[in-house]
Order: sequence, then C-alpha cells, then structure tokens
Amino acid sequence: MLAKLSTRPSVRCRAVRPSVRRRAVTGAVGLALLGAGLTAVGGTEPDLGRFYDQRITWTACEGVDLPEDLQCGKITVPLDYAEPRKGTLELALARYRAAGDPRGSVVLNFGGPGGSGVLGLAHGGKDFMGLTDDYDVVSFDPRGVGRSSPVSCGTEATGRALEATGGEDTSDPREALAQLREVAAECVEHSGPVLSHIGTVDVARDLDVMRQVLGDGKLNYLGFSYGTRLGAVYAARFPEKVGRFVLDGVDTLTDPLTEQGLASARGQQKALENFLVWCTEDIACPFGQDARDARRQVVELVDSLDENPVPTDFGFEFTGQDLAGALGQGLYSKELWPLLQRALAQLLEDGDTRGVEAFATGGLTPPAPRADGPLVDAEEVPLDNPPAALMAVNCADDPDRPSAERLTRDLARLRTAYEEASAVFGRYRLTQVLMCHGRPRGTDYIRERVKDLDTPKMLLVGTRGDPATPYRWTVETAERLGDAAVVLDNRAEGHTGYGSSECVHRKVDDFLRYGSLPPNGSSCGAEEGDRA
Repeated sequence: MLAKLSTRPSVRCRAVRPSVRRRAVTGAVGLALLGAGLTAVGGTEPDLGRFYDQRITWTACEGVDLPEDLQCGKITVPLDYAEPRKGTLELALARYRAAGDPRGSVVLNFGGPGGSGVLGLAHGGKDFMGLTDDYDVVSFDPRGVGRSSPVSCGTEATGRALEATGGEDTSDPREALAQLREVAAECVEHSGPVLSHIGTVDVARDLDVMRQVLGDGKLNYLGFSYGTRLGAVYAARFPEKVGRFVLDGVDTLTDPLTEQGLASARGQQKALENFLVWCTEDIACPFGQDARDARRQVVELVDSLDENPVPTDFGFEFTGQDLAGALGQGLYSKELWPLLQRALAQLLEDGDTRGVEAFATGGLTPPAPRADGPLVDAEEVPLDNPPAALMAVNCADDPDRPSAERLTRDLARLRTAYEEASAVFGRYRLTQVLMCHGRPRGTDYIRERVKDLDTPKMLLVGTRGDPATPYRWTVETAERLGDAAVVLDNRAEGHTGYGSSECVHRKVDDFLRYGSLPPNGSSCGAEEGDRA
C-alpha cells in the first residue's frame, strides 16, 4: 500500500486527532534498505526459549498527553532470528486493561508501515473500548518504529531524494538514481543494525513472541491497512497459532510497487474529486463553487508551490509535493474534510502553511497518532522516523529491483503513466516507487508463501471507495488466502471501515468477542449507521 508521507522531515506542530478511519494506513509504498532475514521454515530453528519465556512489566506510560489508564511495557526480541546471539531489540508495547478478568488479548496494528502503535492506541483507544469487556487491548511499536529501535535516514536525506526524483527534468535520470544510492547509504549510517532486519517477516516473528509473553495460546489480531499484510504473513508463518483475525483495508500481497503506486494515485485522485464536489457546495470553499474549475486550481497550486515554495516557521520550505502529501492525509476520511478545507483556505488566503503542515508533517497514513503538543521526544525518536520506517519495510518486503539501466530507460514512460493517473499525486507516488533503488533486494516470502492458508476463518473488510487499498485487493487477497478468508463488503467511502461504519464496527466486534462471523460476501451499506 502507498502511504502518504511528507516530503520533508516531520516537525512538531499542531495536529488533529484522527479516528481509526483517519489513522488506519494506508498503507503504503516506500522503501527499505536491507532484506528481511527469514529462517527457513522446516529447518533447524535456533533456541528462542529465553525470548518466549520472558515476563512483561506493565507501568503507567510516560509521554505527552497520554491517558492515565494506558499502561506501557517492553519485550526483548532477537535482532536476527536466524542468529539470536548476535544481539537483541526492545519493543515498546501499550495496553488498555480489560474491564474484568480478560480471556486474553487482542493485538492491534494501525498500519503504515511506520505507524506507532503505542501512540495510535493512546489517541484512538476510545474506538476499542467495547473490546475491553473481554480482552486486554494491546498495540506496539514494530521494530524500527517509534521507541522500538527507530530507523532514520537523517533529516535531510529523505527530502533530497524526493526532490531528486520529483523534478520535471528527465533528460538525465542517472543523476537522480545516483542521489538515491547516496541516501540509501545515509540510511544505513543513521539506522544501525536494525535496518537489516526490519521487514514484515521479522515483525511477524516478533508478534509470536508477543503472543506468548502476553499469555495467549493463540493470537487474536485486528490489523488496518499495512497491518493486514502483517496479519497475513503471521498466519502463513504460524497457522497453528491463529485465533480470531480481522484484516481491515486489505493490502495487496502480489502487486509490484509500480502497480501499487498507480493504484494509490488513482484512488487519491478520485478522493480529491469527491472532496472538491463537497467543498464547492459550500460558500466557504476557497476554490469557488465550480468543481471542475476547483480541480484545475488544485493542480495549479501544486505546480506553483513546486516552483515557488513557501517558507515555514520550522526552517524549511513548503513545496507542492508537501501539499500532495497533506492532501493525501486529509482525504482518507470525510471526518477530516472540514479541517482540510479550512487549512487550504488559510494557505490560499493568507499564505499560512500551518494548517496543511498539520496534515503533511505527520509522516503517516491512518492510523497516524496525533496530539496537540509534541508527539515524541526528538532525542528518542528521530523526526524522520515515520517515512524512513515506511520506506525500509516496504522495500524489505519487495523482491523487485530493476537495474539502473532499466529505470533510466523507463523513467519517462513511468512519469507519464503516473501523471495521467493523477496530475496532483502522480509525481509524489512515483517518487516513493523509485526510492527502493539502491537498496538490497527484499524477501520473496510474501509473494511465494503467503497463500492457501490452513487456518481458522479470518474476516477481511474491504471498503468500496477506499482511496489507499482498492477493493479489488480485498477480493484478490481473499482468493489468494483460500478457504480461510471471509469477506465483508463495506459499501462506503474512506480508508478502512471499523472506525467509520457502525455496521462494520459491530460485525468486527461480534467476531472478536463471540466468534460470530458474517456470511462470506455480506455487506454493510453506506446508509447502515455509518459514523462519518
């Protein structure tokens, strides 16, 4: 999936608190540096007993604006599961305790990749309080993310790479590719050894350690956007440990990054057009009252900001590609549209970038956590961690590495295809695809092994108007997973369904709490109690 990431380092600024629908990520095409280390299934496994036998200590969470009833803890996992003696990592966890005696835990992943589960649960926990009647509700910062050994490329590296690949000049793309290789080397330098072991296959193994440490014989799981990829990989790797699984906003397991990028550009363009129809029905719309003219104005605004960036209060210039990222954040849910409209009005009428920065600088797709103050301690978590982690995981999960010669030959054609998909989001999306260049080839485990699952039934939720994970991905992934997949068709707009549709929310909770699955192919309609 393609996530929306700012073209600049994240900064501390005012931001909005999204619901699960606003946060559940998109997921996302980015880049990764080093491939996922995978111990061969069926081979001789090293002794991991000390990790599975550890105990977790829960204490009150420390941080800005964190709820008093949220508890935090840590677990230790191997850096490299094939060679656990090489070193360890600490993973940050958070939980809301069950109201009574729990019958286990439900583990959440909010997507990204690159989303902090600790902050996602802290600021979106109200959406899951119904589950605490039966379960402890747990989330975590995956390896390389947040307070779990965060990766970084340096505050300048990502911006330089995006500028190099997003420009208009295609006469010598070799220079842009050379700059991407330089950025790859800087990511290795800033991130340390975790970068070699950051892919979803490793995170799935961390999940299994987490399951045991939480005291659960089977893993109960709710994953959004990229979190659906993680859930599918876990189910393939540990089929006998699958409990009640829900995948909402289903990711592709097979599409190459170039196809993912095009799908995301088209989805975001459609969402933008829907937003502008809504906006132009309001007298306060900064683009006037004609939707077609409003589309033209948005394209001109992006181009203008790329040519003449606007200075910000944080020491960098706000570009058209930054605006594309901000628009992408704001288009995930109708709940965000009024805020996005006001932010765009501030930009157009007063040259004030603070509103759009509140979207662009988060660096995450739903479920990006937000607060009204600093999100993290910059000394603990590098400001560029969200985009750096997104890029690292997505490329670690992708085995395709076209040669520099092929990219040089194909770049003009790719740019044309992306700009035809969206004049607003095309260049932005293409950049994310190109940024795998210079990184080692990722694992082929997901494409080759995550299929025909022999697990209990899993609930897959696909939303018809999802701008980040097209509904066809739900259908394709369900077919790939086989008899284990049960599809719930959410006939609505927006990214994921749990946080916006009462119907989806109810059916997911009924499954997680009572094991009650809806019939395969059943639907939730837009009129059936949607929250948005």
